[in-house]
Amino acid sequence: MNTKRIVILGAGESGAGAAVLAKKQGFEVFVSDSSAIAEEYRLMLDNHDIEYEQEGHTMSKILDASEIIKSPGIPDKAPVIQSVISQGIHIISEIEFAGRYTDAKMICITGSNGKTTTTSLTYHIFRNAGLDVGLAGNIGRSLALQVAQSPHQYYVIELSSFQLDNMYDFRADVAILLNITPDHLDRYHYDFQEYADAKFRIIRNQTSSEAFIYWAEDPVIRAGIERHKPQATMYPFGMQSSSNSSYATDTKLFIATKNSKYTMERELLSIKGQHNLYNSMAAGIAAKVMDIRDERIRASLSDFAGVEHRLEPVARVRGVDYINDSKATNVNSCWYALQSVNTPIVLILGGTDKGNDYTEIEELVCRKARALIFLGVDNSKLHAFFDTKVPVIADAHSMQEAVNKAYGLAVKGDTVLLSPCCASFDLFRNYEDRGEQFKASVLRL
Repeated sequence: MNTKRIVILGAGESGAGAAVLAKKQGFEVFVSDSSAIAEEYRLMLDNHDIEYEQEGHTMSKILDASEIIKSPGIPDKAPVIQSVISQGIHIISEIEFAGRYTDAKMICITGSNGKTTTTSLTYHIFRNAGLDVGLAGNIGRSLALQVAQSPHQYYVIELSSFQLDNMYDFRADVAILLNITPDHLDRYHYDFQEYADAKFRIIRNQTSSEAFIYWAEDPVIRAGIERHKPQATMYPFGMQSSSNSSYATDTKLFIATKNSKYTMERELLSIKGQHNLYNSMAAGIAAKVMDIRDERIRASLSDFAGVEHRLEPVARVRGVDYINDSKATNVNSCWYALQSVNTPIVLILGGTDKGNDYTEIEELVCRKARALIFLGVDNSKLHAFFDTKVPVIADAHSMQEAVNKAYGLAVKGDTVLLSPCCASFDLFRNYEDRGEQFKASVLRL
């Protein structure tokens, strides 16, 4: 056995996968979780004879580590992490660890909004092109578990800022940065620059032989490029034709890389809206960089079904459309949703506030919202901002109550939009649970 001792904090998808890979590589492995470990992951650890503890940390076992793999959900301010830092033990992410044991091509996507859609779309293109590709990061199985048990030649990886925080030697063959708007500021000392710098870690270690794909019209990204000076070959996208690798007119989408050009009619894109045009551009450039044939890109951009809980149509009830956008956990995501709906809106928002500034959606809400329903344990910040600006505001403390109130407030031709701006953890297990409850409540009307 390798004498190095790997300790893994957190035993969800990321942590359990890292434990399996560490065990396979011959390390001494110990897993510690402050909460109860889900049965699926307990069985995984048991089946690989990995020592673990749950519902508490034994610090003597943790501080005996040669290296620690931290699950992305654990903040640095957690006492266990503070103890580890004080001992000078190196902390890495599961992605960093997995990257040591594979030579696969890494296509990595980050941004405040659109990550899951772009990651899913890119994976869809690569898979339809016949490539041996895995889906990892924030969606799919953990990268480490796939490297250990079902290795691929390519991985398309959705990366949050939390995952990027503890990546050091990992290098993306293709890095995509979609946008940077305020999010998770509670994890970054309420310092937007610190959060933006975390996003730019996606270009770490890249050279001119790798690709950096980014939205050229984002002022925060432009400032970040000046600050971080990417070494990769740069592929900007946006609406302007000059200097962008991908751009669009009213009718066509254009993508150009060093060796080829690709054109497609915009009406053929399966996912609609300005934000999804950008997502399609980013995925399309990544596919062209990897030399995927035009007809495969065209087919995949035309038949991609979209992502659950992201502007997902649920039903039309008595002439009112219900849309599930539970994945909108920050203000900018909600802005995109509001922009994409062209009817009067009854908007359901609220949850665990992460330092939100609602001024970004103020104009759209005042112009489009017939009514607001605040769904959360503490709605005081929402009331303080919106109470004098929208004529009808109601509170709800369960999803069924929120949907019932929306049903009573909406009129034929309206849209009831769940786009919460906030994390879900006050009333729900996660955003998926919130979205599933919304859909179930709508279908009971």
